[in-house]
Amino acid sequence: MGYPGKNRKSYDTPKHPWQAARMAGEVELITRYGLRNKKEVWKAHSGLKNYRELARKLLAESAKGKLSGNVKTDADNILNRLKRYGLLKTDAVLDDILSLEVTNFLDRRLQTQVHKQGLANTVKQARQFIVHGHISVEGRKVTVPGYLVSMEEEMQLSYYGSSPLSSDAHPSRPAQVVKEKVAETVKPVQVADEAKAAETRMEA
Repeated sequence: MGYPGKNRKSYDTPKHPWQAARMAGEVELITRYGLRNKKEVWKAHSGLKNYRELARKLLAESAKGKLSGNVKTDADNILNRLKRYGLLKTDAVLDDILSLEVTNFLDRRLQTQVHKQGLANTVKQARQFIVHGHISVEGRKVTVPGYLVSMEEEMQLSYYGSSPLSSDAHPSRPAQVVKEKVAETVKPVQVADEAKAAETRMEA
């Protein structure tokens, strides 16, 4: 068993160090998702591998008959967890776990979500904002780029309250976010002006 307090790798490395196709795929993922190194790719692969192994074991049990007891509880827990993180659809079953790809996990990383929601201009800038403590999830600061964002948390991403980026005038703030803030401010004023103009026409 070993000493439980000892740090161990939470991921598996490739069995063969030199495979051109695999290495090219890893470089592509690093570039697309702004990852720091291949270790982050291997972590995502290991997470996917673990879920696939669990799904295969549960499918083998289901082949013997209807799932019940602890086996059914385990199956429900795995499915609910993956659905909560947006990795599976609400009507997904165990077979759907086997069709998951590593990109599904990388898409749910905080770094990817910050970039997708327009809080950063590039995926690498998103990583910088997170590491420097500028991003919050449901109001709490999160400084881990690889943090998996659940569906509930996805719409609660924003700049941390005390961060300089929370100011609309900050030069590093993406133009898209500034425009949205301006639109939110201008829209009520425009509505009020239109209502006032309509009242004037009616009086005339």
